[in-house]
Amino acid sequence: MSRLSQAEKVQPDWLGKSLAGIILGLALSFGLVGLFAWLGSDGLTQTISVEKQSWRTQFNMWMVSPIWLLILSLVFMFKNYKQAVLWLGGANIVVYVLLYFVRGMA
Repeated sequence: MSRLSQAEKVQPDWLGKSLAGIILGLALSFGLVGLFAWLGSDGLTQTISVEKQSWRTQFNMWMVSPIWLLILSLVFMFKNYKQAVLWLGGANIVVYVLLYFVRGMA
């Protein structure tokens, strides 16, 4: 079995990775739920009943937590916090650009 070099090992930088997961992960989960809300069934531009709107709003609101926790738990698989910040930051940019264009089409 070959030994991994120090650069190839996952570094135990829990503080940086935790902050990246908390801040950028929350922003990413908001963006993903926003995309789902705009692109999901009925979208946000259609007229629906008050009861259905309440159900959809509650569903979208409660989906933020599981997505955020999934991102927060997976952030520790990055090799270091810089890589976590770059990947999560890039994902945030992509998601919010898509959200901007989706909202513009409505």
